Amino acid sequence: MFALKLLWRNAFRHRLRTFLTVLGITVAILAFGMLRTFIDAWYAGVEASSASRLVTRNAISLIFPLPISYKDRIRQIEGVKIVSYGNWFGGIYIDEKNLFANFAVDIESYLKLYTEFILPPEQHAAVVRDRKACVAGRKLADRFGWKIGDSIVLKGTIFPGDWEFVLRGIYHGRDKTADESQMFFHWNYLNETMKKLVPRRADQVGFYMIGITSPALSSDVTLAIDGIFRNSLAETLTESEKAFALGFISMTEAIVIAIKLVSFVVIIIIMAVVANTMAMTARERIGGYAVFKTLGFGAGHIAGMIFGESLVLTMTGCALGIALTFPAARAFAAAMSNYLPIFNVSASTIYMDIAAALLVGVVAGIFPAWRAANMRIAEGLSRIG
Repeated sequence: MFALKLLWRNAFRHRLRTFLTVLGITVAILAFGMLRTFIDAWYAGVEASSASRLVTRNAISLIFPLPISYKDRIRQIEGVKIVSYGNWFGGIYIDEKNLFANFAVDIESYLKLYTEFILPPEQHAAVVRDRKACVAGRKLADRFGWKIGDSIVLKGTIFPGDWEFVLRGIYHGRDKTADESQMFFHWNYLNETMKKLVPRRADQVGFYMIGITSPALSSDVTLAIDGIFRNSLAETLTESEKAFALGFISMTEAIVIAIKLVSFVVIIIIMAVVANTMAMTARERIGGYAVFKTLGFGAGHIAGMIFGESLVLTMTGCALGIALTFPAARAFAAAMSNYLPIFNVSASTIYMDIAAALLVGVVAGIFPAWRAANMRIAEGLSRIG
């Protein structure tokens, strides 16, 4: 206890320098935490994916459709538990800046497959009964102030025209990784309208979502599905839900790598700042360390004091930086909800903050500790006065 009190007093002896150093560490840890949280948010879809779900799309590209008739043939494959399907709708709500994901899906099978989306039973029944019903996530409904029974009109881009829906359900996520900013509606509503307006685009889906009985069967079911439709007019490409999500991430891989590099550069810069502070502190206290040696304190004790002081500075800044990360993340999530629906500070980010602060504290104290530990008593005493 006495040692900790001594370290604390030594660390804050030069208050202005200490304040500026701690402030720099706080800003660095805050920036590091926010950047790592941004990366986690970028990979949120990957983390939320299930090993028991597969995605089947057109082998040429996702923009090419597949026949709805594939559904029954996929369902007959051994290991397949449930088959759902859908289309990316791409509708615009009021203005183009109001971006959010909206899909036409087979709602009953979709909700059975995506158990992380929780819909109250009475709302589920209302959605199934109403052909024009739609379901929205809690965050999306809060964003636009939607309530059950509201009429919602989307302007079609891929499917032209004004499409009117009635909000019959608002789902919430089972856990933090569930995306609550989506909207989906009955695929049959879309298909029936296409039969009247553009018959050639009817009875087609953009993708199949497939639930399998065991993750161990993933590769076998994947090969079986693609094997059935090989050499057909619309060949398929089936992959795990995680691989499907990573396919989108790979398009922006350069951006993600750049953000990762910046996050580590921030730590390197603050490491240099703390090292400079500790070097100045150790140089000023050479005489004091010499006195400690004359009193019988060994090199290990001197080095321990310097490392301890360095860690007091870095861990103080770390604690403040972590404390500020949470409100900063909430503010950023509110501002960027259109683009990053999931922006939560994870436990792994906090652990990385602490590890970074410990690393900075230890590295910054190495040279001053080595210098003080190897200093000759006469040399140190000569600097007093």
